[in-house]
Amino acid sequence: MSVGPEPAGPSRKIVDAVLFDTFGTVVDWKSGVAEAVEAIAFRYGFDVDPVEFALRWRAHYQPAMEPIRSGAREFVTLDELHRENLIATAREMDLPIDRIEAADLEWLNRAWHRLEGWPDSVAGLTELKRHFIIGPLSNGHVALLTNMAKHADLPWDVIIGSDVTRSYKPDPNAYLGTARLLDLPPERVMLCAAHNSDLAAAQHLGLRTAFVARPHEYGPSQRTDLHATGVWDVIARDIPDLAAQLINHTATG
Repeated sequence: MSVGPEPAGPSRKIVDAVLFDTFGTVVDWKSGVAEAVEAIAFRYGFDVDPVEFALRWRAHYQPAMEPIRSGAREFVTLDELHRENLIATAREMDLPIDRIEAADLEWLNRAWHRLEGWPDSVAGLTELKRHFIIGPLSNGHVALLTNMAKHADLPWDVIIGSDVTRSYKPDPNAYLGTARLLDLPPERVMLCAAHNSDLAAAQHLGLRTAFVARPHEYGPSQRTDLHATGVWDVIARDIPDLAAQLINHTATG
């Protein structure tokens, strides 16, 4: 008597999808943004410290999203917030931004679309992709994340931007909405981030968590997120180490 194959047993993988915070965890925003600022400063003859400008621009990031999280403002994409923050930063630093032609201003604002990955990112993501669904879980929107992936050769399986969930982390829908779109329960999704607060929000909602330290994200001035401060599922040196730990767990778990 012939019989069919035995039913597949439960997955031995710790998760089905490994998603990533992107700015700072996968890509080096400080260097990329500073290079764009330097290019504009050279073209227009501005006297500005490009790294300081990049850091101040980034400092507006979380405050700019708070009115949207609270419901005081309708959702707008990160491009719009970045543009508002760019103008605010230029005024803080007495940079005559009105002298910059519109096309150049747009090119500078889209520096966030053209960021390079950390040296380990592509290799680690490529290895993870062989075993798990991978993608960003980022405050970036689909266009930004797609352009970034194309520029930096990030091998995502899926891109679900903040304009799809209409929410910015740590709004619960940013995490749970992404899991729903993948048709996965939260516990089958892992967030990998270099930011402990991001992982804490994900863990509170039932996602698995992985910490990868990026101690040079902000340069020598960085004082936070130098190491894991929570009880995360995985603590890894870099993304290839994360891949090795998860794959080893799959093989032996």
